[in-house]
Amino acid sequence: MAVLKVIEVLANSEKSWEDATRKAVKHASKSVKNICSVYVNEQSACVEDDEVTEFRVNVKITFSVD
Repeated sequence: MAVLKVIEVLANSEKSWEDATRKAVKHASKSVKNICSVYVNEQSACVEDDEVTEFRVNVKITFSVD
């Protein structure tokens, strides 16, 4: 039987929501091993002078526990 754990991570990017998601997984992988999935829970963006300046994601990262 596998035991899975879920953590919630916030990340941002100046490029895209996809890039922010990749950054969240990359950063989490520094301290969490066996990541098996990521679920994008929420997306938002910052706007300045009628332009999107930052993409933000709230993701849930699932990993297996030994």
